Amino acid sequence: MFIDRARIHVKAGDGGNGVVAFRREKFVPKGGPNGGDGGRGGDVVFIADPGLVTLLDFRYRQHIKAGRGRHGEGSNRHGRDGEDVVVPVPVGTILRDDGTDELIADLTEQGQRVVAARGGRGGRGNAHFATPTHRVPREAEQGSAGEERWIEVELRLIADVGLVGLPNAGKSTLLSRVSAARPKIADYPFTTTAPILGVVRIEDGRSFVMADIPGLIEGAHAGAGLGHDFLRHISRTRVLIHVVDLSVEQDPLADFAAVNEELRRYNPALLDRPMLVALNKIDLPEARRRVPEARARVAALGLQPWPISGATGEGLTELLRAAADALDRERTASAPGRTSRWT
Repeated sequence: MFIDRARIHVKAGDGGNGVVAFRREKFVPKGGPNGGDGGRGGDVVFIADPGLVTLLDFRYRQHIKAGRGRHGEGSNRHGRDGEDVVVPVPVGTILRDDGTDELIADLTEQGQRVVAARGGRGGRGNAHFATPTHRVPREAEQGSAGEERWIEVELRLIADVGLVGLPNAGKSTLLSRVSAARPKIADYPFTTTAPILGVVRIEDGRSFVMADIPGLIEGAHAGAGLGHDFLRHISRTRVLIHVVDLSVEQDPLADFAAVNEELRRYNPALLDRPMLVALNKIDLPEARRRVPEARARVAALGLQPWPISGATGEGLTELLRAAADALDRERTASAPGRTSRWT
């Protein structure tokens, strides 16, 4: 099951209390204070783990609590610190404070860590309060409470290339043809109900991650279809491949324009990403007849068309090379010292 949103409660550990204690030893008159400090409370730490692709664990674990610090003891013994809780999340996870909407972290790199709730400070024992004029202190500090809050967790998949298009345009078939991913494929709309990732390797040794984004329909930016739930995943991709079904009865380029309008309404910057147009299903006679006209209309928009067949594999080698080339250019443009368009 693919889960890309969750709301969880995190509670860091409370600090342990300092203690009031005095030396009680034979032959040591007026031993003096020796109360130890309380231990620090444990933190709640999130870490980006590349082995995870969903927030499913949070469906069954909505409350996360770190260990509290132990209280101090006599003989200047400090209490043990509370244990930190390390929570693995997929790379691409965004953490926000549910109450203030403050951005806590955007975990976009493997191993990236953030402390979402800090443990409380341990209280000082009475040994800290002894002075030449106050030799018998009978006070100690209480440990402070650990941070506590509700956090909204949102996953935005990080993929190099994203497949967009209307339902049944052939995105799942294309992904299954070029990678080891096995998305559900059928002849009815919204067969794919969650983003699917696959690793694509081409013959020259280059490779990249491709994502099949569930089909968009008109009004997706406002919540229609599945687009409202999964449009956010497109924002992480560097290159878009717009899959157009040339076999439909209506004007296939009208469908192309409708999906692009949904992308624009969701985030106008998406249309600034490199986009390849895959004219799909040319294995069907009616689709092949439309190729010359479709190529001309796409080229008139300043985009390069790629006639393909996800079913037979025709044209896929050329499409993947073009996607890898576009990805290389984007990586160069976003190298250190340059301004990146990728957010």
